[in-house]
Amino acid sequence: MPSLVHHPLDPASRLIRLMCAEYGVPLDLDEIKPWLREDALLEVNPAATLPILFTDAEQPVIGILASIHAVEDLYTPDAVGGLIPTDPMERAEMWRLVEWALVKLNDEVTRYLIEEKIAKRDQRGATPEPSVLRAAKANFVEHMLYFNYLLASRNWVGGDEMSLADFALAAHFSTLDYMGDIDWAKAPAETRDWYSRIKSRPAFRTLLNDRVVAMPPSKGYADLDF
Repeated sequence: MPSLVHHPLDPASRLIRLMCAEYGVPLDLDEIKPWLREDALLEVNPAATLPILFTDAEQPVIGILASIHAVEDLYTPDAVGGLIPTDPMERAEMWRLVEWALVKLNDEVTRYLIEEKIAKRDQRGATPEPSVLRAAKANFVEHMLYFNYLLASRNWVGGDEMSLADFALAAHFSTLDYMGDIDWAKAPAETRDWYSRIKSRPAFRTLLNDRVVAMPPSKGYADLDF
């Protein structure tokens, strides 16, 4: 059985968990706090980043891009195909939006909120910086407008078929939703509908059961109908 070194609210780790769940691949989970930079993590990955995927191979698979490709190469069910489109232009659009979620959304929103709300709890005397929280939330409003613009003319984020782009974005949304940083009452209708659909997939069940010590999820986090 493959195993994953992860943190429950790390979006990159959540993406790999979603992919494996979608493909019916059970995972052993080893939880770690990467910001503590413990020796056990640095020995495997000096960059102290997640996820780290252990397969049957001797060498661990380190990082989100390597893990995505390893899961696709090793575990995609032949009968149903994977989350990466076969058409070159559809695949290009999918990767554009995967990059948007993993890089742009992460760097402008999710990373700051995790650092302020989660990582700082392990720093004695540290408290969240209100100005950073405000900036991240303001950035998220702009991202939501763009996602809604896409979803107003598409069934899914990357096009007419569900793809890895949906899972990448949903991994971030689920983290932000857990921390209470999405006001679904004010969210655009198309984006609410999309998240409700992907949140209802069986692959999401393990994520909806996640709990972080001393930080319960926001109200409605596990509800499929908000």
